[in-house]
Amino acid sequence: MKLLALILAASGLVAPAHHPAAEVWADQAVGFAAGTTGGSGGAVVRATTLAELRAYAAAAEPLTIRVAGSILVDPFGDMIRVGSDKTITGEGAGAELVGGGLFLDGTHNVIIRNLTIRDSYIPGDFDGKTADNDNDGIRLDTADHVWIDHTLIERVGDGGIDIRKDSDHITLSWNIISDINKALGVGWTANVVTRLTAHHNWIRNTVQRNWSLDNTLAAHLYDNYLSDVAQYGTMARNYARVVVEDSTFEHVNDPLVVLSPTAGLVQRGNRFSATSGRTDSGGAAFDPASYYPYASEPADVAARNTRQFAGPHRRAAVTPRRITVALDGSGDYGSLLAALGAVRDATGPVTIAVGPGVFREIVRVWPARVPVTVTGTAETVLTYDLSPDGTKFYGGTWGAGGAATLGLLGDGNTVRGLTVAGSVAVRTAGDRAVLDRVRIDGGYQADGGRTHLRDCTLAGRAAGAAVAVLDRCTVLTDTPGTIAAPTTPARERYGFLFSRCVFDGAAPAGTVHLGESGQIVVRDSVLGAQIAAAPWTGSGRFAEYRNRGPGVGTGPDRPQLTAARATAFTVAAYLR
Repeated sequence: MKLLALILAASGLVAPAHHPAAEVWADQAVGFAAGTTGGSGGAVVRATTLAELRAYAAAAEPLTIRVAGSILVDPFGDMIRVGSDKTITGEGAGAELVGGGLFLDGTHNVIIRNLTIRDSYIPGDFDGKTADNDNDGIRLDTADHVWIDHTLIERVGDGGIDIRKDSDHITLSWNIISDINKALGVGWTANVVTRLTAHHNWIRNTVQRNWSLDNTLAAHLYDNYLSDVAQYGTMARNYARVVVEDSTFEHVNDPLVVLSPTAGLVQRGNRFSATSGRTDSGGAAFDPASYYPYASEPADVAARNTRQFAGPHRRAAVTPRRITVALDGSGDYGSLLAALGAVRDATGPVTIAVGPGVFREIVRVWPARVPVTVTGTAETVLTYDLSPDGTKFYGGTWGAGGAATLGLLGDGNTVRGLTVAGSVAVRTAGDRAVLDRVRIDGGYQADGGRTHLRDCTLAGRAAGAAVAVLDRCTVLTDTPGTIAAPTTPARERYGFLFSRCVFDGAAPAGTVHLGESGQIVVRDSVLGAQIAAAPWTGSGRFAEYRNRGPGVGTGPDRPQLTAARATAFTVAAYLR
């Protein structure tokens, strides 16, 4: 390992003067891959082309391969096969594989570090299900003694890292897996064999498989940082034995899940911040200290160090103020999820322009340092097919938060000029969100802060406990039902305001109710014939003011604001 240390030093990859308890640029792996030597003892070679990298990686003899610069993988999505006794390390900053990944098939004794693997995503295939998309970042099939350290894996087509088919003695340390649907899966076997150590890894802006652990003999996850996860975090499946300790889960849905009664997951010292759903423990696991020595840090310290030191050495990048997304390959990115990940380090407002086409993906605008504006065209459609009443494969229902196609979770974000479709099409949970000329084909859920919907079309039901103003909107109802069902807290004066709206649709006359709960005002609007003569049901604080059209009425079932009272229920008052 002395040779590896000299190579890292020559590349400028040295530990900082002040570093965590765990050595940042260690010369040996901690945990189950301890003793892995890679190409130590063999020649040191330099790969600057794809042909060189393929040849060196597949060679029979031990090699330390220094990857220099950016290597474009051809054909797109191809997995470069890596033989046994190899060290693949990036040379300085900027070493990367673009459009492909690495495949360890039955090999042993491999080290991969200081390398970026990116952009094998196929636009339009968010779930990675097409026949030509098995584009993982790094795939291990029946591999053993593998150490993956200080890599960045982002925007790949399928799994970030897949550890499959009885792979064993694996350590993952100081890696970043980012801006993809499926982060990391372990399994694809009925045998209970795999032993895995993972520490100081950052998984961010992902959806699922954020450590999906199936039939692991021993999986030890410590000092990791998971942030901005849309569906589920760490999962123990079948006969997995898992220990999760001193890790941070931030903005993660269902952080810890025990899927099977035969699985064991022990957790200790973890920190949960702005999470929701399950934090399971169950069954028996194992004692990591009985296998190897290690030094774990408190969760908050580990998260801070992981944010600072994880990933390869990279050149400083400046986030542009305008990012484009296109399905035809002409944009900066092929998915909105990827584009939103690129905003992470922005220092000022960013506009993401989404081109025409149907983007089937789960989109979350996570809380960030800067406001984001997402714009589209009349032909831009964001859609996904989860239902709030739908059952998760690991139990429970999705709810509005999990089922939403588009979730605006941070403050000050704007969406303009596109269509969002889904059972729950849009959910807002941040403050001062703006939807401008957006068509909402499905439900709208207001769960936090204040939202201004301006010149929008709502073809679905509106609900939630927050403040929502629908201003100059068209509200379409094609079947009998109720338009609004807010759950405004009794202590809050304002809930939903419909101002200068048009209520239209193909529902039969008199079959649509304006609201059934919470606080709702409908004013200065045109009510179509579909509105019921008694438009309010249930219990709530309801009022109308100065409406017109065939759906208007008077009487005890139609409470009206006076002109004086109406001054307190304006667009400005709700959004103040």
